[in-house]
Amino acid sequence: MAVNFLAPPPPLLHHSYAPPDSGGSVFSSNPTLIIAPAVIALLLLIFIACLLVYCREKPRNDIELDKSSLHGSFREVNFGDKQLSKCSSDITSSAIYSPDVRSCMYGGKLGFSMQTRNRGAQVFTYKELELATNGFSESNVIGNGGFGLVFRGILNDGTVAAIKKLHRDGRQAEREFRLEVDLLSRLHAPQLVGLLGYCADLQHRLLVFEFMPNGSLQHHLHQIPQNGKVCPPLDWWTRMRIALDCARGLEFLHEHSSPSIIHRDFKCSNVLLDRNFRAKVSDFGMAKVGSDKVNGQVQTRVLGTTGYLAPEYASTGKLTTKSDVYSYGVVLLELLTGRVPVDTKRPPGEHVLVSWALPRLTNREKVEEMVDPALKGQFSKKDLIQVAAIAAVCIQAEADYRPLMTDVVQSLIPLVLKTPGASLPTTPSRNYEAL
Repeated sequence: MAVNFLAPPPPLLHHSYAPPDSGGSVFSSNPTLIIAPAVIALLLLIFIACLLVYCREKPRNDIELDKSSLHGSFREVNFGDKQLSKCSSDITSSAIYSPDVRSCMYGGKLGFSMQTRNRGAQVFTYKELELATNGFSESNVIGNGGFGLVFRGILNDGTVAAIKKLHRDGRQAEREFRLEVDLLSRLHAPQLVGLLGYCADLQHRLLVFEFMPNGSLQHHLHQIPQNGKVCPPLDWWTRMRIALDCARGLEFLHEHSSPSIIHRDFKCSNVLLDRNFRAKVSDFGMAKVGSDKVNGQVQTRVLGTTGYLAPEYASTGKLTTKSDVYSYGVVLLELLTGRVPVDTKRPPGEHVLVSWALPRLTNREKVEEMVDPALKGQFSKKDLIQVAAIAAVCIQAEADYRPLMTDVVQSLIPLVLKTPGASLPTTPSRNYEAL
């Protein structure tokens, strides 16, 4: 039976005041004074009982990120598995639940069972990860940045993992930690680096990712020594397949997640390569949830890396998925030219990659001059012109002129398919997802 919580209590009757009889009491002469409080108390008890029943029966998969985990800039959003209805067939179809990170932020214990834990990211103790990395040995360091150190480690079950040990520097670090755990424990796609688990023991904050043996794209493109060795240059087809993988990763975030996700720090060093040189997008510590407005615009403070920031975001703080498209265009230029986004050691006029490349991208006579010499001419000029056109439209100064990542994906697929060494997918039902 439905209960009307908003129904007012019976109105109190108005009586003119009369002194009580000497033989009776005030309560016996005015029974309303007894009935009204009793009715109010009864309604209050019914309301509390219904509220408790509602809270207990609320579905567990309606898990919301609070505003503080999203840098406090906009509305609360739902990332439950029901909201990922637009995901393509390469997304994990089983329900994925985020652990309740809030419960362990300040040394508290996690309040979920092993069954729930296995649905999402695994929870590790600090001791487990210390043993996995041989006491966080310097010999196991595979990455170093402003966020902290990344160690190669071997987990109890023999899995090789990349363990990111975050610096402890206040609320911003906490927010980035929470956001990355929340997002990656819910969003699953082949082109996103996989989160295996995390640790939030007392003051320790660590993230455990799948291990990517070939490191970052930055090491390979810009000849940065890795483990004391300089990586050999990537060939044309490998570069195109990396470009397609990255485009698919951003396409998933922008167009197959509801609401959309803006990476906000897409760059060469955040593209990781597996043993087969397949690329995955990583580092979601600065990601933002897209707006549901018509233009999808989010106002936020400017964060990111010089050379990769879209002009409108860098100047006004207005962020959209098209800001990621611009950053993708810069990475595509790096794949084409082998140059870094900003290089003050180059001659005047060549310091900023975008400014130098833009007039050459649409000039068929000059486009070959900008190609990475390490490729030694091993590419089709027709394909080069097409990739240059894609890069040119991605780095347009006006955000509205940039394409959707879906358009970029569809433009790159034919190039990867017809490149020597490429093959059609072995499973027809998956279409081009084998690429």
